[in-house]
Amino acid sequence: MGLIFPDIDPVAIQIGPLAVRWYALAYVTGLLVGWRYVRRVAQVRDSELSVEMVDDLLLWIMLGVILGGRVGYVLFYQFGYYMKEPLEVLAVWRGGMSFHGGLIGVVVAIVFFARSRRIQLLTVADAIAPAFPFGLMLGRVSNFINGELYGRTTEVPWAMIFPRGGDALRHPSQLYEAALEGGLLLALMLWLAHRRNANLRPGLLSGVFLLGYSVARAAGELFREPDSHIGFLWAGLTMGQILCIPLAAIGLWLIVRSNPQK
Repeated sequence: MGLIFPDIDPVAIQIGPLAVRWYALAYVTGLLVGWRYVRRVAQVRDSELSVEMVDDLLLWIMLGVILGGRVGYVLFYQFGYYMKEPLEVLAVWRGGMSFHGGLIGVVVAIVFFARSRRIQLLTVADAIAPAFPFGLMLGRVSNFINGELYGRTTEVPWAMIFPRGGDALRHPSQLYEAALEGGLLLALMLWLAHRRNANLRPGLLSGVFLLGYSVARAAGELFREPDSHIGFLWAGLTMGQILCIPLAAIGLWLIVRSNPQK
């Protein structure tokens, strides 16, 4: 029979015509918690990244996540549609964000930030890497609340019927991804970040995050229904899995090249 999908209103707060959705709250909360974490790291560690720099970095990260996430979704998932309806690119309140695009946006943002502050790029990247999984976890939980990005059909006891997924029982794959990309990766990153020698290996934390996310995302995609307008691509892989291949390669390269400073 499966479980009953919890019919939660996707609007968390309604004040007159202003509607604040859970997805928006997830972004804001993830950014603020990440900012507080990186700020704390800058306070207790001897690093090029000062507390004042972290405060400035928050705006750069926000722009990178939002602009990169939206542009990435347009290019990777709905390019044909947005070429016909270009003004719809601006309708971000209707959803449509890509993690891979957001990550590219963040990388571009921290490149410019690091150059403008004349500090090492990997110093910034390693500082913010452990903060990412928490935001990812909130984002996946929001996907579940919205009943979107649901899983493939299944007969497991905890399967659900999603309002947008027809009458078939499906994996609650959003929660799988929240546990993998969020909970598990967060625990790994925090454990690694607070080891004494982690900050002596520039690029290690960034590399572990990229590789860890790629593995977690690829595993989660095994249970997630592919986007209907894209389906399965090369060798039966989904778009999300294909985008994780170069990401995993970069992560592995960063891990291998990270060496203790003499």
